[in-house]
Amino acid sequence: MARKVFKYKGHTLEELQDMSLEEVMELFPARQRRSLKRGFLPRQQIVLDKMRKLNKEGTKDGRPVVIRTHCRDMIVLPEMVGTTFGIYDGHEFVEVKIEPEMIGCYFGEFAPTRKTVQHGDPGMGATRSSMFVPLK
Repeated sequence: MARKVFKYKGHTLEELQDMSLEEVMELFPARQRRSLKRGFLPRQQIVLDKMRKLNKEGTKDGRPVVIRTHCRDMIVLPEMVGTTFGIYDGHEFVEVKIEPEMIGCYFGEFAPTRKTVQHGDPGMGATRSSMFVPLK
């Protein structure tokens, strides 16, 4: 059976990459369209410039180069597919490889700022009453 071809609103990845930003914008949901229509912020433009420069140069030593950024409000564009970004979650940079399915999403969606709580077993000193329990 043939592998399923990725399509975003009826367009393949190659078609999306050949489109201009204005044409791609029309396919995005309203919030992303409005954000892109207002233009890129300076920090977003820096991320785009770094990514475009990296795509021209290629990778160093056969390893993928990670573009580190604090810009969590950047929208994933078709030209970013295949690039690895280090997105800051408030504590560390989470490495995210951009896949075609991520087009139209924000960077912040892929680097959650809160971790799930994993409580351990209560032990000695866990509560005030455990101070008076004799040790064996």
